Amino acid sequence: MDDTIFQPSDLAGAKRTEFLDAAREGLARLRDKDGTSLVMLPESKLQLLQTLTKWWECYTNLESVLQRGARPKVADLGELAWLRQFDLDDLREFSDELHEALIAAGADGDARVLNECVHQWHVTARQLEDPLRRSILLGNPVGEDFIEVDEPNVDG
Repeated sequence: MDDTIFQPSDLAGAKRTEFLDAAREGLARLRDKDGTSLVMLPESKLQLLQTLTKWWECYTNLESVLQRGARPKVADLGELAWLRQFDLDDLREFSDELHEALIAAGADGDARVLNECVHQWHVTARQLEDPLRRSILLGNPVGEDFIEVDEPNVDG
């Protein structure tokens, strides 16, 4: 990464293209008249940083809550209150998966794996809200819960 620091006058002059090229490549620094350092970067990079920051905060909070060893209250979960459907073991599993996804997203420079992880857990939590679906997903099936079916006729 180039450590060039641009001046406001550079934006009106020939260095404007150099400034924009540096920003497109990842980061361009501009020193304002009062000494404030400003940074320009691609919006996608900013969005990634914001997403990672948000989920690292959620992960850190969840880990702190889980260290108490008791099932957290809804208020303890804060933004992750949608996890209230899960037991303590499931919450630990979510935390582990979230941690892995955060590391992968940071390494990849792409939040897709993180977003997919959270989405899958969120969908499951919503399914558990329904008592019938919950009993099916978490129940212990016995032999009488199963029936014989005929093989489908694929010939028409």
